[in-house]
Amino acid sequence: MEHSAIQLILQAGPMVKAVLLILLLFSLVSWTIIFYKWRYFSKADTESYSFMRTFDSTKDPRDLFTVSKKYAVTPLASLFRSVYSEKTYSDRDELKRMLKRYATLEAAKLERYLNFLATTGSTTPFIGLFGTVWGIMNSFRGIGAAGSASLAIVAPGIAEALIATAVGLAAAIPAVIAYNYYLSRSNRMIIELEDFSEELVDYIMR
Repeated sequence: MEHSAIQLILQAGPMVKAVLLILLLFSLVSWTIIFYKWRYFSKADTESYSFMRTFDSTKDPRDLFTVSKKYAVTPLASLFRSVYSEKTYSDRDELKRMLKRYATLEAAKLERYLNFLATTGSTTPFIGLFGTVWGIMNSFRGIGAAGSASLAIVAPGIAEALIATAVGLAAAIPAVIAYNYYLSRSNRMIIELEDFSEELVDYIMR
């Protein structure tokens, strides 16, 4: 079955091959992002838990700043380092504004590359549909040229169409699932950032 599918792809026309190549590139980049974000969020969760334990047990911000340098991924430690390093705030309100600004930057890091997954999920089915339409057009051209509608004439075009549809869906479905999953994890960490910002105000100002 695998051999016959490969043969159908090799026998496809130039336009359908170009469509399949585009879909393959979308899929490869999507899977790269999926694995990258899995490692990123897993490490961020682990570091966040460890950093919060350190935060709860460390009274001196200078000591916490030193320890926080070993947490390279968690946005909580990054937020603390950014605010503590700057030290340009003069009162509580200014500190809150600074925290909000840096928290927004950390939230953007959490959502980085997710837009590509969303784009893949929304566009690859239509790219595959274009290949489907093109394959069906090839079938009609074959019918017109041969003057008959035998299976041998229409089969290659129909096969191109079905392969383009299948590859488009194969690229889109994992991207959509991963986008929703990682967006949920990102939103959860953003909420943790907001809660931590409130704690950080009292921690730094006392």
